[in-house]
Amino acid sequence: MGNRPDELAALIESVRAQQGPAVELAVVVNGAPLPPLPSGVRAVELPENLGIPGGRNVGIELFGRNGRDVDAVLFLDDDGRLPGTDAARLLREAFTADPELGIVSFRIADPDTGETQRRHVPRLRASDPLRSSRVTTFLGGASAVRCAVFENAGQLPAEFFYAHEETDLAWRALDAGWAIDYRADVVLHHPTTSPARHASYFHNVARNRVWLARRNLPAPLVPLYLGTWFLLTLARRPSPEAFKAWLGGFRAGWREPCGTRRPMRWRTVWRLTRLGRPPVI
Repeated sequence: MGNRPDELAALIESVRAQQGPAVELAVVVNGAPLPPLPSGVRAVELPENLGIPGGRNVGIELFGRNGRDVDAVLFLDDDGRLPGTDAARLLREAFTADPELGIVSFRIADPDTGETQRRHVPRLRASDPLRSSRVTTFLGGASAVRCAVFENAGQLPAEFFYAHEETDLAWRALDAGWAIDYRADVVLHHPTTSPARHASYFHNVARNRVWLARRNLPAPLVPLYLGTWFLLTLARRPSPEAFKAWLGGFRAGWREPCGTRRPMRWRTVWRLTRLGRPPVI
């Protein structure tokens, strides 16, 4: 967004410090002026804010159609930093060792406390962030995606703008036969934050949850999935203002076009269930 130049510079330096072959760098500035960047960094200045998935899709294309000029694309938030020098090596080894591995989600830790927020562990059993496992989704700002995934399953859903875009891609990748890993040993430092700091958070979370179901789930599961999340939202007792925004987003999810519907196969539903997260929650 162009408002964290010092943090961006620190992130770039942490990527350049990685062991092994140099990692090619690209910076997408989403509706803001292009900041000064080191030489050799690819960059694009977008005239308007396309949202998180739209901006990341632009970054993919900086490495050729669907990123075909490279093997994998790392997505890193500009206020993050790789604290170690082994992340790139670990990712190369992981993708090489497992041809079915399509996406890796990193462990996000606060740089001061070392804490990993529960919402940053992409599974239901999130009490132990130091345990790596197969998962059913990933963290968009701390991840690596094999470029063949984009070719097989498509890119991120730009129309989502913010919220649940990773799960939409994850479900399509799993349906195409790819696997997703949460790797606790690949760490990104990022300050502890609340997603509700974004003004559109409650609206987008609800709208995109409906879109996610409408786009990807077999018809019988759509009401089960959305009914579960409706009840969970009520159980969390949001403020009246937050619930009003959430309810408006939920309604918008039904009224507004969600993009192409491609329901996953039932064997993918079973695969998600075996991985510990059936697509009803």
